[in-house]
Amino acid sequence: MNPAIWWWQLGLVMAGGALGAAGRFWIGGWLLRQLGNGFPWGTFAVNLIGSFAVGYIAVLLEGRGPSALYLRAFLIVGVLGGLTTFSALMLECLLFARSQRSELMLVYLSASIVLGLALVWAGSRAAT
Repeated sequence: MNPAIWWWQLGLVMAGGALGAAGRFWIGGWLLRQLGNGFPWGTFAVNLIGSFAVGYIAVLLEGRGPSALYLRAFLIVGVLGGLTTFSALMLECLLFARSQRSELMLVYLSASIVLGLALVWAGSRAAT
């Protein structure tokens, strides 16, 4: 890959990531003020928003060739990556479901959830 293209994509990812992170901060704070702290509404909302948005954008950009490279970097990796990493997991599951490897979707999703929970517990135990 041309180094100039790589650097341009990196800049787009960084700019999009800043916007996504700011969006997560704003949405989380707004929902906390509106609904209280009895449930993680902010995280829940951005994960659902990100899941819908990544499916929509991925299909919208499908087949647009190299011109979509920069939009994917900015919108999917940057904005949605900063908003939530859950959207990346959901996109990868969608790609598995739409491919010849659909059986891997449940394996990947289950392993991500089970191992993620185990590792967050292990990390918390290691810190104490």
